[in-house]
Amino acid sequence: MHLTLGFSPCPNDTFIFDALVNHKIDTQGYTFDVVLEDVQTLNQWALEEKLNISKISYGVYPLLLNKYHLLNSGGALGKGVGPLLISKIPLHANDLANATIAIPGKNTTAHLLFSLAYPNCTNKKFMVFHEIEQAVLDGVVDAGVIIHENRFTYAQKGLHKLIDLGEYWEQQLQVPIPLGGIVASKNLEENVISTIDGLIKQSVEFAFKNYPFITPFVKQHAQEMSEAVMKQHIDLYVNNYSIDLGNEGHKAVDKLIEVFKKYITHS
Repeated sequence: MHLTLGFSPCPNDTFIFDALVNHKIDTQGYTFDVVLEDVQTLNQWALEEKLNISKISYGVYPLLLNKYHLLNSGGALGKGVGPLLISKIPLHANDLANATIAIPGKNTTAHLLFSLAYPNCTNKKFMVFHEIEQAVLDGVVDAGVIIHENRFTYAQKGLHKLIDLGEYWEQQLQVPIPLGGIVASKNLEENVISTIDGLIKQSVEFAFKNYPFITPFVKQHAQEMSEAVMKQHIDLYVNNYSIDLGNEGHKAVDKLIEVFKKYITHS
């Protein structure tokens, strides 16, 4: 059976899916038409039901409940790995009320976590995540929410961390941060969804068995990163929740849906 599969070129995703899409494990007759896109694009495609299986930001998941089934494996939840709010000069909470804030996409977990921490900050500029750091440096925006590899580079460029939005989430809700998940179309048969979920789990386990070796597939799609940064990326975003969400992971997703309904639906 041939299925469409989308995930990002970030090291955590290529690490997770390498064994599956490159047939390093027995894929039980399944083959994949793979597309690598930024998560904002994948979020939009999920809203359009474009792919059979896709990585998404958990921030868009509440809008997909009738279209996609959440898989147990392949996603990113964690502790201490959330988005950061940064600025060029130190700013106080009162300064942010009228500030322009760059957000990495409307339907993203980063937007949801920011809205939980700053519900009264409404002057938002939605941008592709890798453009935000430079926009802050250039003064295009007053502050920005950064994710992924920018977590490791902002301080070197003289930018200031105002708050760790992930830490705030954890302190307020006492659950891990749901960052990105893997969903499968509800148009697929249940046995197909279950099999794919199991194959993704095997793919993650295969990757962990061979770690810290960084495969050519991961390197190929992380062209501007050093191997050390690739490993930082994997260490932060791939963990036991990537193998199986478990009860704690599902509880975190339920909390996220509650926060979405309170802070995003009516914003």
